[in-house]
Amino acid sequence: MEFAPKLGCPMCGIVSSASLDASQDYPLFQTNAARPQVEVLWKDENFTAYREKMNPISSRGHIIIAFNLHVPSIYTLSSTDLPLLVNMRNLATRLLNALMTLNSPSSPSGGPSSTGIAPLQNNQQFRIGFITPPFKDNKIPVMDHLHAHAYIAPADLMGWWRGIAFGPIAWYAIDDLIAEIRESVSNNRVKSGYPNRGKAPIDTVPDAGARSGTADGRETVANPMAHSSFSAEPDPPNSATNFRSGSDILGIRV
Repeated sequence: MEFAPKLGCPMCGIVSSASLDASQDYPLFQTNAARPQVEVLWKDENFTAYREKMNPISSRGHIIIAFNLHVPSIYTLSSTDLPLLVNMRNLATRLLNALMTLNSPSSPSGGPSSTGIAPLQNNQQFRIGFITPPFKDNKIPVMDHLHAHAYIAPADLMGWWRGIAFGPIAWYAIDDLIAEIRESVSNNRVKSGYPNRGKAPIDTVPDAGARSGTADGRETVANPMAHSSFSAEPDPPNSATNFRSGSDILGIRV
């Protein structure tokens, strides 16, 4: 199997031990019994997300979203994986919104809000992206299993050394990665890296730029990494829609 689990990889260990009930069509969330410090928030066919509690860079929330496959780096991705990246960004946004709801002073006893909904809504304080090789987070030094960091600014627990990995030299924002892959396969230039990036009209089409081929319909890129049952979300990043009914993240209906 391509991108099969790698013996000794910490991320592969977290992915394999996270709970996913095959009898249900939605993830289950629980603290990993084998690794008590790992609080798994979400698992589906493509991603496993957990809250970084041992070495967070933000006191407001730091989440890591790992590919279930042992994908070595962002340079392994192709245009066919654009819907997967869009869903990864949307998942990170929802999880960060859920954390903000839990930490909100307006929530009773720091618990969920009365609506109990984690919306798909952008926030200028959210940072979602990858650390690119040869740089690494010295507290989470996994370089060969692709994972995204999502946190709520400011990064008040980061320190100057980790700041190199999360700074402009090594940090690759997921919005910029999505935009630049689209640029590479489209005649339309997709503006990236500006303040209103989340409102770009092209983001309302998750599959935009997700193929490369000839006029006769022949594909010229590899098959996507997504699970065969995967489908991209049709919702723009600023709409307040919910995850599949029946799922719970951090005790919040999503």
